Amino acid sequence: MKFKLRQLEAFQATAKTGSVTRAAKSLGVSQPAVSRLLADFSTAIGFELFERKSGILTPTSEARYMLTEVSRVFESLDHLEDLRRDLKERTAGHLRIACLPGFATSHLPRVLTEFLDNRPGVTLTLEPDRPERILEWIIGQQYDCGITDGFSGHPATERTDISIKTVCILPKGHPLGAKDTISPKDLENEKMVHTRRDSPFNVALTQSFTQDGARMNSWIEVRQFTAACTIVGEGHGASIVSALDAAQYADRGIIIRPFSPNLEHKLSILRPLAGNRSLLVLDFIEAFQNSLKPFIAEAN
Repeated sequence: MKFKLRQLEAFQATAKTGSVTRAAKSLGVSQPAVSRLLADFSTAIGFELFERKSGILTPTSEARYMLTEVSRVFESLDHLEDLRRDLKERTAGHLRIACLPGFATSHLPRVLTEFLDNRPGVTLTLEPDRPERILEWIIGQQYDCGITDGFSGHPATERTDISIKTVCILPKGHPLGAKDTISPKDLENEKMVHTRRDSPFNVALTQSFTQDGARMNSWIEVRQFTAACTIVGEGHGASIVSALDAAQYADRGIIIRPFSPNLEHKLSILRPLAGNRSLLVLDFIEAFQNSLKPFIAEAN
């Protein structure tokens, strides 16, 4: 069976108006055009569509059953049109975002809620995990974008790199809080909370101590800056962390001071190289980048 959407429109319009003439007027076509559409549709489905009663075209019993399904077709088309408009205007769709655990509990929730406020039809999946797992997901196109660090590149991904300023954090009331800027030499006798020893950031931090003629007193090794902020906020140790993470803990018992020399924490926003180029995903990435502007390191 083959029939066209225009035939369904002619059938529905005639059933509603009871007249080919009025149906033609409502559709903006000629009366012969509607008659031809109805004849072709009747031939396609194998039964008569209308019978005339008191000068009015009335659907046959078979046609009445058909009308119910035709109405569902047009309701579905209306829904598709609404969806098309929402997708075009980026107010509908589903986002899948993978991120470092620290982002899932600090900065990102606020960014996401603000992003979704003006997009009532958008739903979202947020999955925190370690950098290695995030890369696997992006390569496999399981997630639309990933927010990670320490990324050195992969041919199946495309990325945007962002350099975030870092700061020194100390417990409230610490004597070093009287200084405007903290140096490695100042921290030589402090118990340091730092990222894992093999991370690019910790390697750079250790080198800064060596170049300043100081020894870094390694105390607690953590995977995420947020853990370091929590420990220091509880009154223990000192740390060099992302200014972005420090800002989330500014009112939780820490002192924040610039650290010299300037160190940068490298973030990468990853996307699968292959696959669909979603405008919604690009909008989210732009919103996320804008949220980082106060924390971006100045270019040397």
